[in-house]
Amino acid sequence: MPSSPAFNLDGKVAIVTGADRGLGREYACRLAEAGARVACVDLSDCGSTVDLIEKAGGEAIAIKTNVAKVAETEGMAHAVIEEWGRIDALVNNAALYANLTGGPFDTLDEKEWDACMEVNVKGVWNCCKAVVPAMKEQKGGSIINISSLAAVYGLPFSLHYTVSKAAVIGITRGLARELGRHWIRVNTVAPTAVMTEATETFFGDKKERAAEVIRESQALKRNLETGALAGTVLYLVSDASEFVTGQTHMVDGGTTFL
Repeated sequence: MPSSPAFNLDGKVAIVTGADRGLGREYACRLAEAGARVACVDLSDCGSTVDLIEKAGGEAIAIKTNVAKVAETEGMAHAVIEEWGRIDALVNNAALYANLTGGPFDTLDEKEWDACMEVNVKGVWNCCKAVVPAMKEQKGGSIINISSLAAVYGLPFSLHYTVSKAAVIGITRGLARELGRHWIRVNTVAPTAVMTEATETFFGDKKERAAEVIRESQALKRNLETGALAGTVLYLVSDASEFVTGQTHMVDGGTTFL
């Protein structure tokens, strides 16, 4: 499979959670295109993502995993080590988003709040715990946690999602300091809304208006597409970012300036 013109990931092994569709699938395919061997992880089957990668000449495996369950994330990491002998990168993409019910903060459903924290926060923690032992042994690795513009800008009427994605930034900063001695880099990517199935489901019949409002609030007047976001993830997996850690990379067209 030809390498990406920007980044060569030959020899690297990457795990992408939430890889069955949307952004997770895009990350997995782009990493494979750049030469990485990719473990495609999701609660549902990632066979179609693996098929896409293999048909293009890449190497991938599918692993069904509930990231909210410690034993399952440990099994995920073990399966990758068994298959390829190492873990160079983890992209923590799995999250509850599309099917969350919005509304004023004091009307949000408690069970939905707890489920959001369990997947979006605990799931990130679980996956990090699962892969770090291998990365320590290798004396290096890259963890990319996917947050959201919502965490920095403040998304009204979705406080559970906003809080969960703010916690992801906190995890990133704490782990970057803790794991730097092992040359494990930890960074966050915080995108604005990408026009995927999940975003369309989230906004429902307001999606066109939402896309317009988002676009007009940016310095770059175009809605974010999956390819533009994947480039940032490729950079953070690659050795080009070898001295970058603890950072929140806003991929939002210039909505916020940190």
